[in-house]
This record gives sequence, structure tokens and C-alpha cells, in this order.
Amino acid sequence: LGAGYQLILDAARRTRSEQLFRRATDIALQGRAGDEALVAVKAWRVAIPDSVDALRYEVQLLVQLNRSAEVVEPLGALIKATPPSERNALIGALPRFLARSSDRAQAAQIIEQVLLPYADAPETRVAARVSIGRGWLGAINGEKALALAQNAHETDRSAEAPAGLALEMMPGTPAAEEIVKEHLAAKPDSNAVRLLYVRTLLASQRLVDATAQLETLTKNSPNLPQAWLTLGALHVQLREPVPATAALLKYIELVQASDMPTSEIAAAAAAAASDEDDAQPSSKEDALTRGYLLLSQAADQQNDFKAAEAWLAKIDNPKRALEVQARRASLLARDGKVREARDLIRRLPEKSPEDARGKVLAEAQVLRDAKLWRDASDVLAQANKKFPDDVDLMYEQSMMAEKLNRLADMERLLRRVIELKPDHQHAYNALGYSLAERNVRLPEARTLIKKALELSPGEPSITDSLGWVEYRLGNREEAVRLLREAYRGQPDAEIAAHLGEVLWV
Repeated sequence: LGAGYQLILDAARRTRSEQLFRRATDIALQGRAGDEALVAVKAWRVAIPDSVDALRYEVQLLVQLNRSAEVVEPLGALIKATPPSERNALIGALPRFLARSSDRAQAAQIIEQVLLPYADAPETRVAARVSIGRGWLGAINGEKALALAQNAHETDRSAEAPAGLALEMMPGTPAAEEIVKEHLAAKPDSNAVRLLYVRTLLASQRLVDATAQLETLTKNSPNLPQAWLTLGALHVQLREPVPATAALLKYIELVQASDMPTSEIAAAAAAAASDEDDAQPSSKEDALTRGYLLLSQAADQQNDFKAAEAWLAKIDNPKRALEVQARRASLLARDGKVREARDLIRRLPEKSPEDARGKVLAEAQVLRDAKLWRDASDVLAQANKKFPDDVDLMYEQSMMAEKLNRLADMERLLRRVIELKPDHQHAYNALGYSLAERNVRLPEARTLIKKALELSPGEPSITDSLGWVEYRLGNREEAVRLLREAYRGQPDAEIAAHLGEVLWV
């Protein structure tokens, strides 16, 4: 560090200058000398005991140096020194701050110990219990986290923080959902929580439940463009083109009438809007493009190809050229013009490897929609040579192998996908369902599908697969329960067929 650090630290001690103590600490940090920085901070606290900045520096340094066990005293002092109006915000930030700790259980214990004086005080009880709960959630103790979330929620059902913690817990702790529902019942205008709830439901493919929440949101707050976009996208996914069109037209109207919103609520809605494109629109042009693409899909679902093309014609957005032309190609293929559709995609320029990959997926989709399985398989096989070990391309190729009854190839490809991406729930599900459908290796099929469900709890298509394998194993009651649960989440024709067959027996 040289003499500069010591000279400034000595001067700080003599003059008791916060500015000099801060400068000495920063010199040590810039020189990656954490221990010397801590020496400066401790001297700072001795010289100026009521310095909040010194406390902040000490807490941050101890965490960065992985000396979390020493953080209890300065962290407690920092919370005590923080003005009451800012205290809950600091309390809420503790789990995120201590998440850097290598020992998450120790971090949870520290949060609990530090916040003990605040866990029963009326003005801090909710924030403290949520913070402690989030700490235990990080330490993989869902049971303790749930109990704390429930306790905080019972203190104030209108408080958003317990519902926020419950939303984080929902994928692994389904019982936490009740907290969210009760919060929304107590505070129907809690738009931020409702939008995050929608996002959580979408992550589990609970499309019907997500749609119901969005119907409520658009009724309560009809001027949120992104909520209408999400609702329209969901209706398209559920193949409900009439309500989809109504929602999307409302979205277009709101976007055209005002600047794109940039609030946190709008950002949350944008993130919920689509699995394929979950970024907030960066401009009005991008926002309108989203709406027009979905309106084109809705028109296509009604076999109104002229209207579908008319919506596409409104788009002049070079950034979305591939997506627009892929949709146009799909319309051509649906009209029996498969060759023209393929030519349209192939003529698109390739400015990057991602463009080339996107063109392959678009062409394969056209061929798949036209039930030209062999051609689609050939296109994907060529692409897999160009983009080896691309799990998306490999997964699509496995689906075509199944269509062509090349079951050994399908299984080989899916196992390779799982090897490359062990959290690819759809690969586990597809392999397990294929075994169940053929009524072979049923215990293995169940294991694979249960693994998929662990990775994506509550997803209706996977729940359907598990119901089907239970039926094949002779467990009719469990099969009916699972298939009904799947159908409630997503009233899909295939799920309905499975449920009908099991009930018929």
C-alpha cells in the first residue's frame, strides 16, 4: 500500500476526520488489502463511535472477507443507529447482503440473532420476520421460512413483504401460495404482487390460474398495457382467439395513446408477458410489434389468413424481422405453400450465428406444422452438425425422431440433452412419457417424470404425464387425481383425452 495509507490513517486518528478515515479505507480497498481496510474502519469506529458510515464499511468488509461470524455486533449497531423511517428497508436488505456468505445456515442464524430485538416490535415485526424467513429459505429450510412468512402475514395481511417471500417459496413449498391468495383478498389493488404471482403461475404453466389473475388485474387497473399484453398472450396460448384479440386491441390502444410505462409494475408485467421474450419493451415500436405478432396469431387461429397477414404488414421493425417472416412463412405453409414458406425463411440474411440458428428453428417449425416429419428431422440433423450440443436443437430433433418411430434415436438424443443440461425438465418428461405411452419400463418412466416435476412443480403437462404413468401402473385413483389437477391448470385436449380414458375404465 505504500506510505500513503499509513500517513492518511495517522492523520485521521489525530484529527478524527471521517473524510480521512474513509480515504484510508478506500486506499486499502483499491489495493485489495482487506485486512488493512478493516484496521482503518475499526480505528474509525473508536475515534467516532456514532459514525454510521464506519459501521456500514465494517459490515461490508467482514462479509467480503468471509468473516461473517464477526458481523453480529456491528450489524446490530448499524440497525440501531439507522433512523426508524429507514430501518425496515435495511432489515429487508439483510438476506440479500449476507447471501454472499459461504455458509448460508450461519448467515440465517446471524440474521435471526441480529433481528431478535425487532421481531416482536410492532413497527418492525413484519419486516424482521420476513427477513429471517428469507434467510432460512436461502439455507434451504423451507419449513422454518414458511412458518415465519405465515406469522408475518397474520400480523398484517395487507403487507406485501410476506406475500413476496411466499412467492419465492411457491415452487418448492406449495403451501406458501395460500399466503399470496389471502394477501390479494385483503388488498385487491396489490398490483405488483399480483403480477409476480402471474409470473410464478406461468413458470409452472398454470395458464388458467394466471389468466384468472390477469382478468382481475385488468378489471381493477384497466390502464396497465403490459397486463393486457400478458392476458392476450395467454389466451393465444390457450387457443382462445376471440378474448385474445379483445385484450390485444386494448393493449394496442393504450400503447398508442401514451408513452411506454417504465414503473416497476410495468417491468414486472413485461417479465410475465411471454416465455419467449421476457424483457420489457425498449420502445413504442417494440411494444406495438409484440401486439401485432400476437394479433396475427389470433387471426391465424380463426383461419383468417388475410387478417393475420394484415397485422404482420403493420410491422416495420428490423430487430424482429426473423420473427415476422417466420410467422408469415407459417401462414404460407398453412395455405399449402410449404415450398414458398421455406424459401422465405432461407432468404433471410444471417448477421450472426444466432440468426442462422433461428432460421433453422423457424424452418423446422414450418415443416412440423405441415407434418413433414422427415424433412424437419433432416433440417435439424444438419443444424446439429453446425451447432453441436445445442440442447434446443437436439430436443427438437428428438421429437421428430419420435414422430418417425425412431425410438432408439429419440432416447439417445434426450439422454444427451439431460447430460448437457441436467435441469431440462422437458427432456425428462418427454423420455418418461414416451416409455409410459409404450407401456414399457414404467418404474423408470415414473422416476423420470417425477424428476421433471421436481424441476417444474405443478406444471400441468408434466402432471399429466405422471397421471398417465400411474394409470399404466394400475394406480387408477392417483391417476385420476393427477389428471384432474393437470386439467384444472391447463384444459388441454390431450390432458382431457387422458382423463376421459382413465375415467371410462
